[in-house]
Amino acid sequence: MKRLQAVFATVLALAAATPAVAAWPEQPVTMICPFPAGGAMDTVARQLAENLKPHLSKPVAVTNRPGAAGTIGTAETVRARPDGYTVGITGSGVLTVQPHRTALPYKGPEDYALVVKTVNLPILIAVRTESPHKTMRDLLAAAKAKPGEIRIGSPGIGTILHLNLEALKLAAGVDITHVPFAGSAESVPAMLGGHTEAVAAHPSEVLAHVQAGKARVLMVFEPQRNPLYPEAPTAKELGHDITDSVYYLLIAPKGTPAEVIKTLNAAVIKAMAEPGFAAFAKNNGFSIDPKSPDALRAELTASFQKNGELVRKLGLVPK
Repeated sequence: MKRLQAVFATVLALAAATPAVAAWPEQPVTMICPFPAGGAMDTVARQLAENLKPHLSKPVAVTNRPGAAGTIGTAETVRARPDGYTVGITGSGVLTVQPHRTALPYKGPEDYALVVKTVNLPILIAVRTESPHKTMRDLLAAAKAKPGEIRIGSPGIGTILHLNLEALKLAAGVDITHVPFAGSAESVPAMLGGHTEAVAAHPSEVLAHVQAGKARVLMVFEPQRNPLYPEAPTAKELGHDITDSVYYLLIAPKGTPAEVIKTLNAAVIKAMAEPGFAAFAKNNGFSIDPKSPDALRAELTASFQKNGELVRKLGLVPK
C-alpha cells in the first residue's frame, strides 16, 4: 500500500510539473551576450531576439556581460538557474579555446546544455584608409622590417581571431604585437583612431567604415574571397593556409528541461528562417547554419580538441 501511495505521489508530481514546462516561457527570457554592445555577437543576438517574437509567447531580452574574452558572461549563463529563463549566446572560441587556458566553471560540452547553432562568421584583417600599408604584403613586410612595431587588435586573448593572428605570425615568420580588447566594439575604433595599425574583425564590424571610406580590408581568413570585399585576397592566396572562422551558438545551464531546449531550438530555427534575419545575415557577411543539439555537440567537441592542440602549440597556456 505504501509503495502504491509513493508511485501515485510521483505521478501527481510529474503531472503537476508537465504544464509548467509545456507552457514555457511564461515570463520574458534573458539572453546573456558576453561581448559589448555594438559588436558582431551583440548585433546577432538582438536581431535574433527580434525575429523570435512571432515564435515564442514571451520576449527575449539581450543583456551584455562583457569581459575576459567572453568568459565572464558565458560563466554567468552556465551558473544560472536551469529553468530556461536564462540562456546565453556565445562563440566557439569562448567554449573551445578559453577552457584550455584558464580555470572556468565550464570545461567541455558536458558542462552546459546545447540549444542551437546559429551563424558562421568569417575573419579579416583591416586598416584605416590613411594607413601606409596598402596590401597585406605591405603590412607583413613592415612587420619583418620592424619586429614588434606593428600592432593588431582583436576582441581578446584566446578568441579565434587571436588564434588566427598567432597562426599567421608563425606562418609568415613575423613579430606582430597583439593588442587584446574587451570586444570588437573597442578594437575597431582603436584601429580607426590610429592606436593600432590593424584589426582582426568580422565582416560586419568594419563594413560601415569601409563604405564610408574610413577603412580598407587587406585579407580574409576564408577558403574563398568574401563577397562583401572581393578585392581582398585570402590568406591562402598569400601562401598561408589559415581559414578558421567563428560560429555562434546558444547554450543554457546544465539541467535545463529537455522540453525547454526543444522548444527554444525550434523557435530559433524558425526565427533564422524569417526574411528579416536572412537579409541581416547576407548584408553582414554571416552564413546561417542551424544545427540540433546533437549535431552541434559533435562539431563543438571536434573544435574543443583541435583548439586545445593549437593553444598548446602556440604557447598560449599561462605558465
